[in-house]
Amino acid sequence: MASSTDIVICSPLRTPVGRMGGALAPLSVTDLATGLLRELAARTGLGEGDIDDVILGQGYSNGESPAIGRIAALDAGLGIGVPGMQVDRRCGSGLQAIINGAAAVATGGARVVVAGGAESMSNVEHYALGLRTGVRQGGIELMDRLDRGRATAGGSSHPIAGGMIETAENVRARYRIGREEQDALSVRSHQRAIAAQESGRFADEMVAVTVPGKRGKPDVVVDRDEHPRADVSAESLAKLRPIRLKVDPESTVTAGNASGQNDGAAMCVVTTREEADRRGLDAMLTLRSWAVTACEPETMGLGPVSSTAAALDRADLTLADLDLIELNEAFAAQVLGVLAEWKIDADDERLNPNGSGISLGHPIGATGGRILATAAHEARRRDARYVLETMCIGGGQGLAAVFEATR
Repeated sequence: MASSTDIVICSPLRTPVGRMGGALAPLSVTDLATGLLRELAARTGLGEGDIDDVILGQGYSNGESPAIGRIAALDAGLGIGVPGMQVDRRCGSGLQAIINGAAAVATGGARVVVAGGAESMSNVEHYALGLRTGVRQGGIELMDRLDRGRATAGGSSHPIAGGMIETAENVRARYRIGREEQDALSVRSHQRAIAAQESGRFADEMVAVTVPGKRGKPDVVVDRDEHPRADVSAESLAKLRPIRLKVDPESTVTAGNASGQNDGAAMCVVTTREEADRRGLDAMLTLRSWAVTACEPETMGLGPVSSTAAALDRADLTLADLDLIELNEAFAAQVLGVLAEWKIDADDERLNPNGSGISLGHPIGATGGRILATAAHEARRRDARYVLETMCIGGGQGLAAVFEATR
């Protein structure tokens, strides 16, 4: 039953998702976050004195964007009175930021929070250690923050040399998931994403991004996700070489049945139903429950199994009660492993109807907000009631949230 104190998600928006090194690569993660926040503030009429905090997820933060929520608030022109912060729960960072915002509102620590996430994987830096104390002789090793973060996600007690790809292969082996099955899921993901693009289903959630032209060239307006491919087929995917074939002759994970490395931002307004009504905000979803759980880092892809079970139990619901299921596609093998536990078919029409990480891409810190924006608008289109958003997380975690469409 609806209550004035319900925590609601309002006006979820996102940028297009860019390919790594693609159209959005000239922009920093701060640029992406700032531009979207500025547009969200303009559409909602919120600014200094209205927004109590800006909480943004970012999986690969650095010295160029510390506490990115605060930097975005300042650079978006919201005024010096709007605070901000950064959250890192790896692939769940964006959704966790939104949950943190909901917790702040629910406990009286804030009335209105802007939450979501941003990531520019194109601009994640290489770095070196030990330079501050000096290097007397020998070379300096530059490390890729992207690769290093995946290898160290399990700490020193659970080293995963092959990163997240190795964990996907572990799930594949445990559930005896074939290559053809993984590729079929990937093709379906791209087909659904392309269909959503062509029918204009992303129009209401997407904010175009202007990339300044260089050397006298005109600006470029990016208004379409770059990652979905209309030419993907089972035949084309079958030609791709498994990434870990040299170390595991049974490996099946390829660039075609794994999520992309991407750029993007996504945000929403989190407040109470009463406050949303008072301010005339478009409340689309109500947060009913959420859960974060942990699992073996070596099979981190199964994280959504336990987190979803916990979130559904807290909402007094079952998988059968859900009208829309958004399970982030980190890897096809990982999705199929989760579905095996859920006993849900991969072609279930409730599941990722507009594509997911394999087709739309996975800009780590922004993904949770991107999924929520897409889910909110899809729920309204199909008059769905209960929505699940869940994802696996590097290091062995699962995050899930159950939402109810506002009526």
